[in-house]
Amino acid sequence: MNDTAGHTPVLLPQVLEALNIRGSGTYLDATFGRGGHAGAILQNLIASGRLLCLDRDSTAIADARANFAADSRVTIFLAAFSELESCADRLEPGLQFDGILFDLGVSSPQLDDAERGFSFMQDGPLDMRMSAGEGASAADIVNGAPLDELIRIFREYGEERLAPRIARAIVKDRESRPFERTLQLAEMIARVARGGAARGGPRHKHPATRVFQALRIHVNRELDELETALAAALARLAPRGRLAVISFHSLEDRMVKQFMRRHSSPDPMYAGLPHIPAHARPQLKLVGKPIQADAGETDRNPRARSARLRVAERLDLGIAA
Repeated sequence: MNDTAGHTPVLLPQVLEALNIRGSGTYLDATFGRGGHAGAILQNLIASGRLLCLDRDSTAIADARANFAADSRVTIFLAAFSELESCADRLEPGLQFDGILFDLGVSSPQLDDAERGFSFMQDGPLDMRMSAGEGASAADIVNGAPLDELIRIFREYGEERLAPRIARAIVKDRESRPFERTLQLAEMIARVARGGAARGGPRHKHPATRVFQALRIHVNRELDELETALAAALARLAPRGRLAVISFHSLEDRMVKQFMRRHSSPDPMYAGLPHIPAHARPQLKLVGKPIQADAGETDRNPRARSARLRVAERLDLGIAA
């Protein structure tokens, strides 16, 4: 199954190659989405293979159960990927994986559903919560956060150069009319940012792109979740197991790159010493260079344009010296 309910998984052949799937192996799809990657992994597993699927979005999990619950090789959990260790232990205490996949960020079905509030291209409630109904919504942040906090969010998570101008306009406008709808916020940002492209901003992006990204990351604590999940994935990779991570923006990709590099090098405290203790040795080795979609895939699936796949392999104990 390469396409579930019309959803096209990004970099699918490259992911399958990166995971180096063994038919009898145990794998984790930590971001099920609509199951494109999961279905393709299953096609490569024999009866003794296992696949654990996680997603924090209840709609995605409902889809997972509808499509895969009858398959005895599959176990499904409604959970954030930061909880992967506890989910693995519920299946089998101390369970290790031969491959772990993260497909980060918002999924195409989430963007396409206006009621989720992720898209600035269609009108819907200003929500953006991946775990529906849990925690503060984007509207809560936009209408309640102080000016300095809005500026920080837009700068830190959106790398938005017009953060102060946009934040000041939000604070002013919300006094008379709270922000409740996606197009209401997107149109205000477009108005405030008008002319920004002429001063060096990207011409191909909607002016609200970075602010919406920043709000989504903040609402869902995406970078904190990713930091926890990467450490958990390393702890649960079996020797020679593969970690494959698809990211879609520079903040995620930078975190993944730094994590993989850090754990593929000896602890610098022991640099130059003739013997490096086991705990300070590399735990990963990088597999190839970052992979991006080719022109054929980006023509078929524009979302793939910003996708970047990084791969690392867990070293066998005692081999990393």
